[in-house]
Amino acid sequence: WISGFVESTVQTILIFQLPLCSHHIVDDFMCEEPALIKIACVDTTFLENELSVASVLYVIIPLGLILVSYGCIVRSVLRIKSAEGRSKAFGTCGSHMIVVLLFFGTSISVYVQPKSKYTQKHSKFLTLFYTVVTPSLNPLIYTLRNKEVKWALKRLLAGDP
Repeated sequence: WISGFVESTVQTILIFQLPLCSHHIVDDFMCEEPALIKIACVDTTFLENELSVASVLYVIIPLGLILVSYGCIVRSVLRIKSAEGRSKAFGTCGSHMIVVLLFFGTSISVYVQPKSKYTQKHSKFLTLFYTVVTPSLNPLIYTLRNKEVKWALKRLLAGDP
């Protein structure tokens, strides 16, 4: 938490020192560092490199650690003798992995991407996805572990009253 606070403080200080071009229109949903770098009137190579390092430290490494820990969890779950126990464990882990992959997948697509017009057009959608859609889906994904919710959803999708 401390390192995240320090990193975001450093990024904020560096970004606020940028001279912005005359139009001052951020072509994104939020005033994140990549969007502000795009409207700067100076060389932003240092900030782009700093953002790349921060992306590795705060996105890639945590995702790697989560995947390693899930590898250990899967290995342990496979040792459970009862099929019901394995099913419950995988159900719990599966919900979490869906949320992790949705969040980190879109975050990586936004922050760890090559610079091109194609990716710039899609970064707005991806930013919206990881800031709004994923958190909104979170409760639904976790409640699908509940048998009654699964049953109600199946009835709803099948068109039964």
